[in-house]
Amino acid sequence: MASATPVALRKPEPAPGTVPRPADPAAPDAAAGVTVTDPAMVKRAVKAAALGNAMEWFDFGVYSYIAVTLGKVFFPSGNPTAQLLSTFGAFAAAFLIRPLGGMVFGPLGDRVGRQKVLALTMIMMAAGTFAIGLIPSYASIGVGAPVLLLLARLVQGFSTGGEYAGAATFIAEYAPDKKRGFLGSWLEFGTLAGYIGGAGLVTLMTALLSSDDLLSWGWRIPFLIAGPMGLIGLYLRMRLEETPAFAAELEKAHKDEQTRSKVRLRDMVTGQWKALLLCMGLVLVFNVTDYMLLSYMPSYLTSELEYDETHGLLVILGVMALMMCVQPFMGALTDRVGRRPVIAAGCAGFLVLSVPALLLIRDGSLWAIGLGLGALGLLLVCFTASMPSALPALFPTKVRYGSLSIGFNISVSIFGGTTPLVVTALIGATGDKMMPAYYMMAAAVVGGIAVWHMTESARKPLPGSLPAVERQA
Repeated sequence: MASATPVALRKPEPAPGTVPRPADPAAPDAAAGVTVTDPAMVKRAVKAAALGNAMEWFDFGVYSYIAVTLGKVFFPSGNPTAQLLSTFGAFAAAFLIRPLGGMVFGPLGDRVGRQKVLALTMIMMAAGTFAIGLIPSYASIGVGAPVLLLLARLVQGFSTGGEYAGAATFIAEYAPDKKRGFLGSWLEFGTLAGYIGGAGLVTLMTALLSSDDLLSWGWRIPFLIAGPMGLIGLYLRMRLEETPAFAAELEKAHKDEQTRSKVRLRDMVTGQWKALLLCMGLVLVFNVTDYMLLSYMPSYLTSELEYDETHGLLVILGVMALMMCVQPFMGALTDRVGRRPVIAAGCAGFLVLSVPALLLIRDGSLWAIGLGLGALGLLLVCFTASMPSALPALFPTKVRYGSLSIGFNISVSIFGGTTPLVVTALIGATGDKMMPAYYMMAAAVVGGIAVWHMTESARKPLPGSLPAVERQA
């Protein structure tokens, strides 16, 4: 199997398989070697990483769109509102445990390797989702049903804590420097594809099945699909070798057997606190705007603007399809002009256009809603296309997986996952239905501060790694 192998030039004669590195001010040392990446292996790495992210958001889309049915299946009847709140409570529990998963899987990925940990998170995600499809209803086993649902959600959340950071790290460490933005953008392409797949499947089932069939057995189908999807993802991940950057770090550690054991959780936090703050700021604007558009807006259209629920969901799915079309091109753009300008443009866009876009959405006509949501979706692509390559570049190789997992999941849990709840509460407290726009603007300010202080990483080696170039045919 072809692989991407880190190599270094030595004098007086180079090691086999190396190529001289051209003079480049972005590279660390003119006498150093380069990592030569195999395009076929890189493509497999991108597919394997993106599939895991797609699976996570497939579950997210299914759970969100079928929440009312799940409430009837797993919780006592009599109060539909209480059923729905209980269902979303189990959903939110997964966000609360994500940082714990990040603190376990991230450091583990820096010790034993990215590939092994990503295979483990894939197994756990698939098992948690598949298990939901097998849980008996409340009518069958009583209180055991919601307890089992909560346990399955906790397994999902725990594994997800190590998934995104690991997948982003995996792609970033495999990718050649000049294509890292383009290749990383496919990770969020998987996010959008998974969400559309999950939501679209539930919408199709709702249209084809009667309410009784959906309630008795139909709701299980989307969750049971996770089993085969997980096996495919596991197969793809098991075929991969360790990333070149981690392999090189491991080789250095062999010279001192104590080196790797000294990298502790404390080193990943206190030793990287500036990078962690930047990471949390970038993730804040990324996830607040993401959850605002993809998770909260359907509810906002229905509950606050009394828009037809089905049409609102279809408009959101259309916006996500538009984002998928733009995503790879925006990722390639970050390789040409840099991550910072693209992220800064997204922050500036949300700061200036959030109010006009929400005013269009509140107009209520289909064209105005589509235009407003479309504008927000295109601005969001500035983040979805940039972050998978920008975030891993904040940290050195020896702590990259762990530090990124910690910073990413803490920020998502505190700011991203709470966005629908906080905005709903703010609207209730103030009566101002423009609150979503103000919240996105505040997030844009935080993101702007973070991007002002970050260092440009496009076309440069990852910290602690050799320059990476693509093997020529």
